[in-house]
Amino acid sequence: MKHKVVAIFILILTFYSTFGQSPDLPSDFLNKEWHKERRQKLRESMPANSVAVFFANAVRNRSNDVDYVYHQDPDFLYLTGYREPEAVLLIFKDNQTAANGTSYNEIIFVQERNAMREMWTGRRIGAEGTKSILGFEQAFNGSLFKKYNVDFSKFAEILFYDFQNDVRDNPRDSADLYSLIEQFKVKINYPKKDNSLIAAKEQPKNNLNTRGLYPLMANLRGVKTKEEIELIRKAVMISCVGQVEVMKAIEPGMSEREIQGIHEFVFKKYQAEDLGYPSIVGGGHNGCILHYTDNYKPALDNKELILMDLGAEFHGYTADITRTIPVNGKFSPEQKLIYELVLSAQEASMKACKPGVEMSHLTTVSREVVNKGLVALGIIQSETEKHLYFPHGVSHHIGLDVHDKGNRVLEPNMAITIEPGVYIPNNSATDPKWWGIAVRIEDDYLVNKDGCELLSGYAPRTVADIEAMMKQPSPLQKFKLPDINPKK
Repeated sequence: MKHKVVAIFILILTFYSTFGQSPDLPSDFLNKEWHKERRQKLRESMPANSVAVFFANAVRNRSNDVDYVYHQDPDFLYLTGYREPEAVLLIFKDNQTAANGTSYNEIIFVQERNAMREMWTGRRIGAEGTKSILGFEQAFNGSLFKKYNVDFSKFAEILFYDFQNDVRDNPRDSADLYSLIEQFKVKINYPKKDNSLIAAKEQPKNNLNTRGLYPLMANLRGVKTKEEIELIRKAVMISCVGQVEVMKAIEPGMSEREIQGIHEFVFKKYQAEDLGYPSIVGGGHNGCILHYTDNYKPALDNKELILMDLGAEFHGYTADITRTIPVNGKFSPEQKLIYELVLSAQEASMKACKPGVEMSHLTTVSREVVNKGLVALGIIQSETEKHLYFPHGVSHHIGLDVHDKGNRVLEPNMAITIEPGVYIPNNSATDPKWWGIAVRIEDDYLVNKDGCELLSGYAPRTVADIEAMMKQPSPLQKFKLPDINPKK
């Protein structure tokens, strides 16, 4: 009976890999033609007589025998659509000839089908599924990579990202990522540990190039296609809805973690697969910690602001949106002054956002507005004074990474953030009435030929609109859970 069950299970899995993706998966992933076109675009930009080599992300251990939920390397996902670990992709500038005379310009090695492992950790598409689902003509099980006999010495350049030596070895699997990397190192005559490329200040005088791949991928990934823009719009809208629902539901006494939970529930309700980054939910002075992710504060104070920086990841593409709101629904005079100063800085940078402008210029514009405003409020003494009330830049690319790859000069169809902020920690060298006020306003934009389009306008940004939204009722106000604290 046991053998019969296993046989049926193998038959089911074979069906999925032969005839398409599981019906349990979304039907609106980027299609194989899109990924193929991206590989061709990379090929066209590669140097003469070169090969580009990409590895899938490693499986990361959480503790003991539990791993973190797997997240594919963004470049690998971009070029292949493959969402599993233990894989390597080679893209050639020029056609290669296989032993059987077949011509090819790309080849991928993936993890092998294994019915027992799939029973525990999920379906694999295998080599045949990689062909039928993802459109690769040359796809093989990873166990064959060791035997793959290409002469790497013939290439003028071998493009790859250098290794950080942070991949675990599974001694029971000779085709895991660790093994694929070690086999690749042998094939390219990679320097030993005492002569690593990581430590070298200059590239060695051979054909190994660990610096040329990044600018090629930045050129590609920085400017989004129409298909990517559609996914980014969805991720942004999902994240905006989360902000709106919190504005309606928040009450003094709620915890930071409860607020985080409302946002992330909305993300899951819309089938967003993941978070673009760890959620930042900081009440009061916690908002002054730029990447505050503890989110432990058990009860928000009636007089505090709460800074909420969260982004849904939808089909690999992430939003990055921050709103700062008063816990009690009404900004105090001091909170309002700081908030409107930050909003003015953001609006000024938004007006400066256009093709041909350096992203750093958006920071310069915001910083000028903020410094002038802080002087007017008596928080600093001069516009040139050095201070930490605004310690970060205001813009970065978004896409498959929350800080996505891309060039620093803006071009049409780049997706970016603009996110000025002012943070005044307790015990700062200013009037105590400002202490504990932390405001960041972060929105997502699409650069177009004339300027930029605000993508995240669904989430209120002005003081008046935020306060009006916070007066709206929320269905979550009726959601009450049992008290789990023991009676004293």
